[in-house]
Amino acid sequence: MFRVLLGLLASALLFAGAPKRVVSQTVGTDELLLALADPSQIAALSHIAKDPAYSPVAKEAGKYPILQTSDAESILKFHPDLVLIASYTRAETKTLLQRAGVKLLSLDHFESLDDLYANARTIGAALGHPDRAEKIIRVWQQRVATLQAKLQGVRSVRVLAASTYPFTAGAETTFQDVCDHAGALNVAAEAGIKGHQPTPTEKLLTWNIEALVASGEEGSHGSHIVARLREIPSYKFLPAMKAGRVVLVSGPRMASTAQARLDAYAELARALHPERFK
Repeated sequence: MFRVLLGLLASALLFAGAPKRVVSQTVGTDELLLALADPSQIAALSHIAKDPAYSPVAKEAGKYPILQTSDAESILKFHPDLVLIASYTRAETKTLLQRAGVKLLSLDHFESLDDLYANARTIGAALGHPDRAEKIIRVWQQRVATLQAKLQGVRSVRVLAASTYPFTAGAETTFQDVCDHAGALNVAAEAGIKGHQPTPTEKLLTWNIEALVASGEEGSHGSHIVARLREIPSYKFLPAMKAGRVVLVSGPRMASTAQARLDAYAELARALHPERFK
């Protein structure tokens, strides 16, 4: 139902004329806006759009203005005729923007690849570029198909999302989506965990975890993350940790609610199944 409603809203926006000043309030909508909009339509991107620690499109975002903060006041300074938000946008920000008469387009589901395609179609229609959206989606679909062909027949590696925070990712998360497309089995989801939940330390040794997957980067920064994980009681006694089986995937890619997730698929798949990429 949510996709039908978003489609109707996008069609209404398109019928009223393509927006000329679009502001993206989240890093996920930054990704989609940059891929689908004419450059002249982009009034501003999120306040973290240029930060490579959080944004997978930081380099591309450097060409555009960014919000000072994510609140309504900062957004309204750019005089938008459309603002892209998400379900996690603060309620007071939505209310203030609505009171100001600004059109809002909210993305409320982004856990799966199908959600990505639906969101791209919705934003593409709202921007006046539905054909562009379909063309880009076909490129994404081909990338996914090519990766799946490489992974055909592999045994899924049993993995756990590890973090310096005391939480792990179960079913219905972007991490689950990455696992589904990278030849990995998310042991937390297998154990019945949904969403992001406290890491059940006492159960981890019974889950037969073959590799830990964490957000990080290559080089010294990555080594620092592994060292910190090694000191956390939840992980330090696991055979996977003792054997050094910790896979680091780019944080912005793994956390992506938009198309950078495709890069996370490939990054994790290469780490878990290197023999398929020779």
